[in-house]
Amino acid sequence: MKIVLMVCAVMMQCTLALNAQNQTAILCGRLLTGTDKEVKTNAVIFVQGEKIVEIGTQNAIRPEHTLIDLSGYTVMPGLIDAHVHPLIYGDDYQTNHLKGSSAFNALRGLKTVQNWLAEGWTTIRIAGDADTQYAHLEIRDAINKGIFDGPRIFGAGHYLSVTGGGGDINFFSPEQKIIADGLIVDGPDEIRKAVRNEIKYGSDWIKILVTGAFMSVGDNPQNVHFSDAEISTAVEEAKRRGVPVMAHAHATEGINKAIKLGVRSIEHGTFLNDESIDLFLKYDVYLIPTLAIGEYGLETWENSEAQAKNIALTKKYRAAFKAMLQKAIKRGVKIGVGSDNVGFPPNFAAREFVELVKLGMSPLQAIQAGTKVNAALLMKDNEIGTIEVGKFADIIATKINPLDDISELTRVKFVMKGGKVIKAIE
Repeated sequence: MKIVLMVCAVMMQCTLALNAQNQTAILCGRLLTGTDKEVKTNAVIFVQGEKIVEIGTQNAIRPEHTLIDLSGYTVMPGLIDAHVHPLIYGDDYQTNHLKGSSAFNALRGLKTVQNWLAEGWTTIRIAGDADTQYAHLEIRDAINKGIFDGPRIFGAGHYLSVTGGGGDINFFSPEQKIIADGLIVDGPDEIRKAVRNEIKYGSDWIKILVTGAFMSVGDNPQNVHFSDAEISTAVEEAKRRGVPVMAHAHATEGINKAIKLGVRSIEHGTFLNDESIDLFLKYDVYLIPTLAIGEYGLETWENSEAQAKNIALTKKYRAAFKAMLQKAIKRGVKIGVGSDNVGFPPNFAAREFVELVKLGMSPLQAIQAGTKVNAALLMKDNEIGTIEVGKFADIIATKINPLDDISELTRVKFVMKGGKVIKAIE
């Protein structure tokens, strides 16, 4: 019996050693798991393959483990940006998709999303993009197949727009046959066909421009473009395939209609009112306010002819918008981080956290808006968004605790996605 017990003990030790050889131990100075308010000190995250297998203490570290020493850093879940457009670039963006082939757009877009991953954005949701085909979804597929490193990508192929809407090109003569940056659809039948095609070619979200836009030429963001029947068709057709709908909506009526008719998230939401806030709460809909891009435009595009409309509208309405957002935060509306990033300067997207804190979120709430809340929006909260056993090892680290200085998220020092180190401590 003693011999049997000794053999069992030796086998167990061998098994533990073998497991340890296949595991990485991340020693954390401070750990924000994202699940609660607690900040753990000197915790250790054990990673095997793509997943987190244990969260323990230093006593559990074995010589066989591959050790990553982040004892001088704050460790937290990888960031999730719920509103990006990696193929768009520049202030005069509406025809850029025609200046290069879809293949070139894919190459350019791949570099863009890789830059975002290195900044700590381990997951992104593309809110439709500007390409004659589906270059950004091809980028996603290549990343998923392991051909390239890049963030986890979810999203829509194109943004669906009415004729003359925010996704149409409204500054050429009628003789010119231009492929618009959006997908132009009018009436329920065209919308139904478009939704089916979008899903056929890989969209796991549908994006509809319910109202006009700020940045496009020749349309008014205070106009509602899609009818109730058109919105309902998009939602119902997508729902049959298990695909959610995001609604670009500035106008109050458009926001409220889209919520009532079943969309999962409202993008921008500039003219929301008290009724809108009630509806967000009643229907459990997410709001992605995309704040930083407005501030960036005021700083950068003051003399841009292409963005003159956007600058004028932003100046006129941003104070009232921010006041309503403060109400929405206090009332408990589910607000996620979405930067509207289109390849802006490095670390632009993390400015969204700073803007949310200015509006009254605590630094922890803002961090959770870009991790836990967005994971739930994506319906991937069983896989990402917090540091928990069984979830993907999407992990970042900063030198200064962002709970003390939220702008530290613009200076991410370490990035791991799915157990692979993307950016190591220098």
